[in-house]
Amino acid sequence: MIERFADLSTPTVADACVRLGVPLRAAPAGVRAVVAGHRLAGRVLPVRHHGSVDVFLEAYAHAAPGDVLVVDNGGRTDEACVGDLTALEAGTAGVAGLVVWGLHRDTPELIEIGLPVFSYGSLPLGPTRLDERESATLTSARFGAHLVTADDLVVADDDGVLFLPAARAGEVLTTAEGIRRTERLQAHRIRAGETLRDQTAFADYLDRRAADPAYTFRAHLRRVGGAIEE
Repeated sequence: MIERFADLSTPTVADACVRLGVPLRAAPAGVRAVVAGHRLAGRVLPVRHHGSVDVFLEAYAHAAPGDVLVVDNGGRTDEACVGDLTALEAGTAGVAGLVVWGLHRDTPELIEIGLPVFSYGSLPLGPTRLDERESATLTSARFGAHLVTADDLVVADDDGVLFLPAARAGEVLTTAEGIRRTERLQAHRIRAGETLRDQTAFADYLDRRAADPAYTFRAHLRRVGGAIEE
């Protein structure tokens, strides 16, 4: 299942969540891969950073192969909280990648290591503070407006980062794969000369909307079997 998620784009997964009524939980805009093109999907391994790498080492001891370390550093832009050693050690624990609500450093080394790392960007400064641990340090992580735990999956690519409940992963995956098939077919037909307006019977939609202002394009797409937005 994780491999199938890694093959899907985050926009497609987001559209599937909307179609199914799964609450949307996206990382704040600006969280990007250190290496463009990197993709990541796995179970959330949450950790809250308080100024020392010891929390990462402790979290790795509880990692399952394919987990993704999700680091809550409060979105800080005055310090980098992960670097090359954190990424190298992640690999020894079987962790598939890192998603950081904050900054990274050691960019050339991270590129060489090749482990997917997502963050706001880079800064040479490491932490100089040491704050008190919280009771939830190893059980949940805040990421923007959202709280994530080991009951969640994370999916990330060049468009950003999404979190979704693992309990609904199967239905989200099936729906997302269906949306992707439809969109690929639509794209193929556009390239072959059939406009999207024709494919979606757009003129019919406009007529129906004129007669019924409550008739939405999303409802129309579902009626005709199209996929553009959800």
